[in-house]
Amino acid sequence: MEEPDYGALKKGGFMRQIQKDRFSLRLRVAGGQFGAAQLRKVSEVAERFGQGYVHFTSRQGLEIPFIALENISAVKAALGEAGISPGACGPQVRTVTACQGSAICPGGLIETSGLAKEIDLRYFGAELPHKFKIGITGCPNNCLKAEENDLGVKGAALPVWRSGECTFCGLCEGLCPAHAISIDNAAETLRFEAARCAFCGKCVKSCPANAWEGKNGYLLSFGGSFGNEINPGAVILPLIFDKQELFTAADGAIGFFKAHGKAGERFGKTIRRAGLAVFTDYMRGTMEIQR
Repeated sequence: MEEPDYGALKKGGFMRQIQKDRFSLRLRVAGGQFGAAQLRKVSEVAERFGQGYVHFTSRQGLEIPFIALENISAVKAALGEAGISPGACGPQVRTVTACQGSAICPGGLIETSGLAKEIDLRYFGAELPHKFKIGITGCPNNCLKAEENDLGVKGAALPVWRSGECTFCGLCEGLCPAHAISIDNAAETLRFEAARCAFCGKCVKSCPANAWEGKNGYLLSFGGSFGNEINPGAVILPLIFDKQELFTAADGAIGFFKAHGKAGERFGKTIRRAGLAVFTDYMRGTMEIQR
């Protein structure tokens, strides 16, 4: 009997288990959202071809364990009926994770679910020197821990103070987690230290006089990892306010990894080996060309 191509099966989402000829199938999930009808189909497949349960991964993924080698084609066909496809393993762009963002969360500064689907359609499964993870978090509360990803996207707000509207009530000063705002009530003056700003938007959302206004955008980090080696991603670009510029930055990062990465080397290691200054110049040049 011909030996299965385990490498191809893994790239297609079927990961070998410790049990002979049994696989845990990772499904393609974008932004942590799965339709109710799709969940019913997954349940049906798990009952029919697995052991009646699914596993939720640490990155918002769904896996169906105990798929027999001889049932792989039948499983793919059954899932395809509900528009479900296998996920990616190996040296590829993996599942895009996302919090619920501004559509659900009061703290959200950007829409995340739709963005996750767009990024998934654009990059999912792209061949790279090593796995490449993308995470989107809606605000600096950072529920998705953006800096742990090869490419992290964090919602952010750039605040602007309008002195004529301010009542100097002190609410923004008390809520600012970065202590970037200081108010002298007697003198009716406000000092805003932009360099300390965490871009959380709390001053904008809390101001009863609408003296603060904010422009929401994306704060990107590059080269993060959390596993055998823990390394936070580097923030090297200013806030981005246009979605197309976000895609330009993602294209640039992935292009750099393709050009400079070595097989089996995570993106962060590629950046450190090539030099953060080299990568920074490359990314800033890429953004300038786009503009």
